[in-house]
Amino acid sequence: MNIVIVGIGEVGRHLARSLSEKQHSLTIIESSEAMAEALRDQFDAHVIHGNGSSVATLAEANVAEADVVMALSGDDNANLVCASLARAMGAGRTIARVHAATIRDQWLFDVRQHFGIDHLFSTQRLAAIELAKHVRNPQGLLVHELARGRIEVQQVRVAADSPFVGKPLRELSLPKRFRIGSVQRGERSFIAGAEDVLEPGDLVTIFGAPKVVSEMLPKFCTSEAPDEEVSVVIFGGGEYGFSLAQMLEGRRCRVRIIERDEALCQDLSESLRHTVVIHGDATSLQQLKEEQVGEADFFIAASEDDEDNVMTCLQAKNLGTRYCLTLIHRADYADVIVRNRERLQIHAAVSPREAADADLLRFISTERANVILALPDGTEIVEAVIPEDSELNGRKIREVKWPKGSGLVALIRASEALVPGPDDEMEAGEILYALVSPEAHRAFMRLMTR
Repeated sequence: MNIVIVGIGEVGRHLARSLSEKQHSLTIIESSEAMAEALRDQFDAHVIHGNGSSVATLAEANVAEADVVMALSGDDNANLVCASLARAMGAGRTIARVHAATIRDQWLFDVRQHFGIDHLFSTQRLAAIELAKHVRNPQGLLVHELARGRIEVQQVRVAADSPFVGKPLRELSLPKRFRIGSVQRGERSFIAGAEDVLEPGDLVTIFGAPKVVSEMLPKFCTSEAPDEEVSVVIFGGGEYGFSLAQMLEGRRCRVRIIERDEALCQDLSESLRHTVVIHGDATSLQQLKEEQVGEADFFIAASEDDEDNVMTCLQAKNLGTRYCLTLIHRADYADVIVRNRERLQIHAAVSPREAADADLLRFISTERANVILALPDGTEIVEAVIPEDSELNGRKIREVKWPKGSGLVALIRASEALVPGPDDEMEAGEILYALVSPEAHRAFMRLMTR
């Protein structure tokens, strides 16, 4: 593929190395002359020293022939202008890195659509999502977000005493915008249909609004459903900690943030309705004892300092915290911590860079549909934009002959995200998400291009 990267910070550097090793045709635009010179020695790529928001520079990079243009600098405005211009100049797909606040405010104003950009992402929000997954499901079953966080995917094991056992799915009293997507039974996996019957021990993948999914979980695993709220302590009230607290508060989580900066504490208190904000120093053992961190279910170190993050996790674990999670910003530190996390008794270590890489690499495909998540059984969650010339445009979901082994699970239209029903009509420009079995992959991809 022909790929253009604009801005080569920590995220762009690691991604460029990966793409270069996979023999993609890579062009890098970098505003720093010294950095551009160094990149020429490091990568098998065409490196241009220039302004990525300049039409002349983008033309020199031949973005009109690019399959993907990624604006990854630390400047939101420059990234939005760059990606928008590249799209207008003929680039196949455009991606822009933005601040987490821009993603959070999408429900107020669709920046992505306004600038004509295919995908916006925030490294802070992606890392917070990864941390939140472990809180929602520390046992390691799947937790994922679709449709900009408005649809949640979870895997849950069906208990023997679940009221859903032994009944066809069509007879279950399920919320309107909730979907049982797939079932894994031993070695066999299948996309769930109306006549399928759940059995004890089945691993089911469910979809719905986060609040609905949370309310439905106890009906699948009644014997394992927790009776009390989960206690979460977050070290660091910066963008990572704020995004994480916002995702967790109100979802059976009692959240506390410990933050050194008094002014930031005031801002957090005004923005987070259900989070207790503590002005203090979490690197102090005495502070951790005073806040009874040892009694918390989760301690999450989300500061900008890797050493502080790791050390506070070790202290919290020694005090008795059940699960300790940490952010690791430096690439070389991340590998070491991940390899030694069991010995360190750190439940999970999340690298913002690796979270961003995973999000971006799914766009490195010539197909109109992107595989955004592969389940352990081989079933894929596929994302696709409905093009103007598609046979899906203007048709109801029930009117389409979907390939056997596939099923729609989410739909984004304008600022609305929903789990679609059979009478929902699809329109060009809307983004659909589908569960697709390995056997149905080729047929589904053909449907997306007709």
